[in-house]
Amino acid sequence: MAAYIIAEVEVTDPETYAAYRAQTPAVVERYGGRFIVRGGAAETLEGEGRPGRLVVIEFPDAVAARLFYGSPEYQAIIGIRHRAASSRLILVEGHPPGG
Repeated sequence: MAAYIIAEVEVTDPETYAAYRAQTPAVVERYGGRFIVRGGAAETLEGEGRPGRLVVIEFPDAVAARLFYGSPEYQAIIGIRHRAASSRLILVEGHPPGG
């Protein structure tokens, strides 16, 4: 069953964040992931607040998503994101087909 990493990001240093953003696609792909949403326009339909930068990455399953997040390749660049933004990442499993 597919799994998704959903990130809400408030970029505080765009130049540094650009360096992080340039390095992530290769690592995502290495672990079977693909970007579904990567910072497009967002609006709040219900609730309070304005969404920040949203990113959704699809993986074949939760195991692959966790392997990506914990991988040496990703851990080597995660500090760049931490320096350039505040963020929240959520792992969620998708709905099984026909379920």
